[in-house]
Amino acid sequence: MSNAPLMPKATAVWLVDNTALTFDQVADFTKMHPLEVRAIADGDAAQGIKGMDPISTGQLTRDEIEKGEKDPNYRLRLGESKVALPPQAKKKGPRYTPVSRRHERPSAILWLVRNHPELKDAQIMRLVGTTKTTIASVRDRTHW
Repeated sequence: MSNAPLMPKATAVWLVDNTALTFDQVADFTKMHPLEVRAIADGDAAQGIKGMDPISTGQLTRDEIEKGEKDPNYRLRLGESKVALPPQAKKKGPRYTPVSRRHERPSAILWLVRNHPELKDAQIMRLVGTTKTTIASVRDRTHW
């Protein structure tokens, strides 16, 4: 996987604090600029960020870190995620309303306006699932 680790700044903070990796190695692994990693090490950047252990999250292994500490030219590899994310559900757009049912909503609004005048527009909107302009047009009798 060539993606950046989850929460790259927090991962960089942990790697700088707990390993002897070079700034370039940490920057390459977290997909950050080496100067930003240097600023984290100096305490200029990411002051309020708590470090996140990439080993406990399965993004990196202890062996990878040891290889990187021994060889400054070694590039850390992101581990395979143990958690399988479910596929994103497609958002459904507005559904087709048959012609025979298109009069039901204005009729419901009219009934509520006539029989329950104490209801506010916001309550009618939630009950019927309509907009304020439709309620106003039903009250003015301009909807029909």
